[in-house]
Amino acid sequence: QVQLVESGGGSVQAGGSLRLSCAASGYTYSTYYMAWFRQAPGKEREGVAVISTGGSTTHYADSVKGRFTISRDNAKKMLYLQMNSLKPEDTAMYYCAAVSASVSRRYGGGWYLKPDSYNSWGQGTQVTVSS
Repeated sequence: QVQLVESGGGSVQAGGSLRLSCAASGYTYSTYYMAWFRQAPGKEREGVAVISTGGSTTHYADSVKGRFTISRDNAKKMLYLQMNSLKPEDTAMYYCAAVSASVSRRYGGGWYLKPDSYNSWGQGTQVTVSS
């Protein structure tokens, strides 16, 4: 199992930047795929970015490509999301999520940015972008 706690959210003007952090605990952290999701009130949770266990592979939602960067530091058990050129439509609660590679390797294709693929979740950190 892995426990996740997000931080780094806040309010910024459009065009600004934020870096979100997710602190993980659990002795198998390095074997987990990690992801960022976001959810605005009344809307479905959507995948933002995902990173493989060792950080070699990443996937991004089309809406954030070129603006957001996901990274991880397995030694520190930390996950990050650098968000640049923020837009009002980025406003949402942001969640980090994890799934063991032993589970994800059994998935079919296209699982990376689907909420149901993950079984560990943080409580979220709010990001608000004003115009």
